Amino acid sequence: MNATTHSSSERPGSRSLRPLRALVPFVARYKARLALAGAALVVAALAMLALPVAIRFLVDQGLAADDARTLDSYFLALLGVALLFGVFAALRFYLVTWLGERVVADLRDAVYRKVLAMDPAFFEVTQTGEVLSRLTTDTTLIQSIAGVGLSIALRSVLTLLGALIMLAVTSPMLTGLVLLLVPLVLVPLFVFGRRVRRLSRHTQDRMADSSGLAGEVLNAIQVVQAFTLEQLQGDRFTQAVEATFATAVRRIRVRALLTAVAILTLFGAITLVLWIGAHQVLGGQMSAGELSQFLLYAMFVGGAAASLSEMWGEVQRGAGAMERIVELMHAEPTVKAPAEPVPLPEPGQGRIVLEAVSFAYPSRPAVRAIDTFTLSIEPGETVAVVGPSGAGKSTLFQLLLRFYDPQAGRILIDGVDIARTDPQRLRERIGLVPQDTVVFGTSARENIRYGRPGADDSAVEAAARAAEAEAFIRQLPNGFDTFLGERGTRLSGGQRQRIAIARAILKDPPILLLDEATSALDADSERLVQEALNQLMQRRTTVIIAHRLATVLKARRILVMDRGRITNIGTHEELLQRDPLYAQLAALQFLDGAKNGTPVARSA
Repeated sequence: MNATTHSSSERPGSRSLRPLRALVPFVARYKARLALAGAALVVAALAMLALPVAIRFLVDQGLAADDARTLDSYFLALLGVALLFGVFAALRFYLVTWLGERVVADLRDAVYRKVLAMDPAFFEVTQTGEVLSRLTTDTTLIQSIAGVGLSIALRSVLTLLGALIMLAVTSPMLTGLVLLLVPLVLVPLFVFGRRVRRLSRHTQDRMADSSGLAGEVLNAIQVVQAFTLEQLQGDRFTQAVEATFATAVRRIRVRALLTAVAILTLFGAITLVLWIGAHQVLGGQMSAGELSQFLLYAMFVGGAAASLSEMWGEVQRGAGAMERIVELMHAEPTVKAPAEPVPLPEPGQGRIVLEAVSFAYPSRPAVRAIDTFTLSIEPGETVAVVGPSGAGKSTLFQLLLRFYDPQAGRILIDGVDIARTDPQRLRERIGLVPQDTVVFGTSARENIRYGRPGADDSAVEAAARAAEAEAFIRQLPNGFDTFLGERGTRLSGGQRQRIAIARAILKDPPILLLDEATSALDADSERLVQEALNQLMQRRTTVIIAHRLATVLKARRILVMDRGRITNIGTHEELLQRDPLYAQLAALQFLDGAKNGTPVARSA
């Protein structure tokens, strides 16, 4: 299993900055802007490094001159250098920050598209909240170092190197002393930096845990409130938040200590060097201007080193965040298109064949959800599937959609093994109406259009009409353009179901998978929708997970499933006579038997 699927506590901390290399392909897309930012950075750094030289000439020659015009010219030169520095520093900041924002936007998009391509096996062991944490919190950390942080870091590196060179030019002896003191500054950075990186990773993991918990609870808020679990769930989230805070405090404490040690060692070393330099001025070995120049360059070195020490902690956090994103980017779905997918024949016929298919979920490898399942369904045939809970009915749908691959056997659609074709091309031929309808947070029109994204408005409205959904949609405040709320909270269960049926009608596929498509409708709506579905099913292969007698009576064949196996096949009347399990299911589940005048209970 990919590391992405491990729990937070199992993830190793980042040991290096290598994960940040994954940003290179995203940055490389904008080479021209990167080159322009680099040029602005160099010019700004050179202008900044020229300021101490201008001040040196101002002190040694401008102040020593008796001519006011000469003094003014040195001040104008200093102002010109400062203006040049300001303009190119602003340009450098804009370009580098733009680049950072653009890279992170592209990264977020790439991660989201990667997640969309993952199969259900991935989400069996990965919390949605954790994925969202990587999309938001982790990318925000990277944004902090790829944008403003990168700008500061690059400026500081150039300033540090340039100032060290100019220090050597100004006074080789004092510079040598500075270099001897550099290890005293660098050692704390690396020692404390490792600790900061490890704690940063732990902080991100704790934040992912709290996000996952919050997402889980908010997605089931009505259940939480119905069972009056607000206090319990609030306490659980408080504990998760406090764990995150405690880890963050440890990280902040270490970073604060790192900053203090770095500043003390830096400016302690600079003070020692300047003390020696002051004695050289008194001894006539340096001019006052040279000491001023050396002082400014030493301050540049100190400031740049302090900025780098501060940024080092941010880089450590960014590396930890990028490591988590790289894990996600490197995750591979177990179900994917082969290198050379076999095309499905055109037009689609809808023939389905399952040959000795066996399957167990990755999270329950010892339990077969489907066991040596063999079945052949002819084009245009309607087959109902019944069985107790856990019999494998929904698993059968997931295998037909190739959300999972079976461990044994094979499934053929129109004569092609679905493992050898592109899953997207396969799913384009299948229309699904689930029992738990998903309605997205957009308009009614766009929700139906998900069935066929390129469909025009008239086709969408025609599909709604066929699904008996047009009437209630027209009564909404803005008709088809009404926002339906997150998860369709503004609709009743029956209305959401009709939206799902309209999607399937709009898609117009050769194969329909219906998980009791009329189970959430009232009697009148059920009759109208059933008529629409009956007309739709006449030209299509239809597999129905049935919970109502009215549904199974329309099927040409009924499959009775138990523990992943087909235990019997026949018509309703045949199965009532010869299959005790079916008779029991009919008596317990097909509650509309009396309404249809069928003696279910007596036969059972």
